[in-house]
Amino acid sequence: MLALLILAPELKWYIELALWLVPYLVIGYDVLLSAARGLIHGQLLDENFLMAIATVGALAIAIWGRGDYTEAVAVMLFYQIGELFQSIALGKSRKSISALMDIRPDFARVERGGELYELSPDEVEIGEIIVVNPGERVAIDGVIESGESAIDSSALTGESMPSDVYVGDEILSASVNLSSPLRIRTTKVYGESAVARILDLVENASSRKSKSEKFISKFAKVYTPAVCAAALLLALLPPLVLFATGRDANVGEWIYRALSFLVISCPCALVISIPMGFFASLGGASKRGILVKGSNCLETLASLKCVATDKTGTLTCGRFVLREVEAVGISRELLLEYAAHAEHASSHPIAKSIVSAYGGKIDRARVSEIREERGRGVVATVDGIEVRVGTPALVGCQAKESDGATLLCVSVSGVFAGYITLADAPKENAAAAVSALGKLGVRTVMLTGDREDVGRAVAREVGICDVRASLLPEDKVGELESLMESGGKVAFVGDGINDAPVLARADVGIAMGGIGSDAATDAADVVIMDDDISKVADAIKLSRKCMRIAKQNIVFSIGVKLACLALVAIGVAGMDLAIFADVGVLVIAVMNSMRGLR
Repeated sequence: MLALLILAPELKWYIELALWLVPYLVIGYDVLLSAARGLIHGQLLDENFLMAIATVGALAIAIWGRGDYTEAVAVMLFYQIGELFQSIALGKSRKSISALMDIRPDFARVERGGELYELSPDEVEIGEIIVVNPGERVAIDGVIESGESAIDSSALTGESMPSDVYVGDEILSASVNLSSPLRIRTTKVYGESAVARILDLVENASSRKSKSEKFISKFAKVYTPAVCAAALLLALLPPLVLFATGRDANVGEWIYRALSFLVISCPCALVISIPMGFFASLGGASKRGILVKGSNCLETLASLKCVATDKTGTLTCGRFVLREVEAVGISRELLLEYAAHAEHASSHPIAKSIVSAYGGKIDRARVSEIREERGRGVVATVDGIEVRVGTPALVGCQAKESDGATLLCVSVSGVFAGYITLADAPKENAAAAVSALGKLGVRTVMLTGDREDVGRAVAREVGICDVRASLLPEDKVGELESLMESGGKVAFVGDGINDAPVLARADVGIAMGGIGSDAATDAADVVIMDDDISKVADAIKLSRKCMRIAKQNIVFSIGVKLACLALVAIGVAGMDLAIFADVGVLVIAVMNSMRGLR
């Protein structure tokens, strides 16, 4: 080689070019191939095409002027470094969402004819018995037929603490059995189970784009051809003007500036970082047990001015708890024992709460002639004595002030025996959640189908001033629309089938514990996997952070690029600044987008 250079020094630049082409092609062959494919398919104006033109042009200038080949290789190298940072960042944001895909069950162990068969979950029908051993995931929603165990439902709810389950308890697919074998009777087919519905929500979330993402896509389609045309004019117009006026046209210098202009103008920082910011935020939300059905929902959440919420099961526990027992003529314990035996056969939540408050064993042999008085209560014979539990009209007594609680009167052998007061208690964090929404500048309104005194009693405890009670589902829709007309975006938070119409009508429907209610999940835009009402404020904070990141990236990317374009056009800066304006801005914007995961 040395002898060849000594004998033919004019060949030196060929050899130098060949040596520089090796790292250039090793680093950028995939970019060149993508640009070529785009050229064949008529898709010219993407970042691969711009990089190919800019680097090939830099090589051409180096060959023409016998100049330095390092710039062409450096541009390609730093572009690939930027792509590497992008792929690492994207991988991290995908990881939090793809982790949810691990909850998909591989098989269901089905009991048929005394034998166990491992079948695809899709093959299991409603009412069949599946067996789940310790360490295995529950494949399909069902009710425990036999066995007791602890289960880990963190994949569904984000709740880290295991919970104990017993015969008769409902259990959701994707829960992990931790201690003892369970026999579960399925209540749904796999396609309608909690795990299938969650996976469907996650897989389809990215298809619902925000206005910001749609704007960036449209912007890139207009922006890219515009800057390509500007680069072409920069390469041709000044040399023509200089030549026409008799001065040195310096064509190579102007082509160099035009190529630097092209490198700077590549819109990849915007096109990549904005969708990635939304994608990272969706992943960050899913890690907290908040499933958002699309980035358009994040955008709406960020602009919320009002949250309308249901009461029962959303702000309250959704089950009655014993507040007070006031006995007259008999002991408190005996009063509760008679009431529990009279109510034990009823499926009404109030009846179940009385039996639960009693806590003792129900001796069914002591009870006969149970009769339900619709809307009034229960009449039963316990130990041969008539026991009435229900409204004052059923018992024949005076009502008393119950401060929004449910008041039951009890008579034994026709004699008034006392009162039992039950209340649907607010959740422990309900007041803190309402306070957190207030600090975000979001007004909270209660829309409930319960009585006004009951609604106002709960509202006082949690800090809500605006209560609209005794509402049917269609009435809730009407009240919601009146809130929407007053200005600003309105969300509705609910948990049941009766909330589906108003969830669908709201600007953002938020389903609390929606994995248990198909109608609520379908109608909602956001599904909070557990019943933690405080996560409504978390979702709003996260969405506002996402929008701040998107605006920061837009202002930073466009601002830096415009400044650098001006500097390159007037010849103050060259390809080194172009590399920063493209790759540097891309890396900074992408890393900023990744804050959405935290």
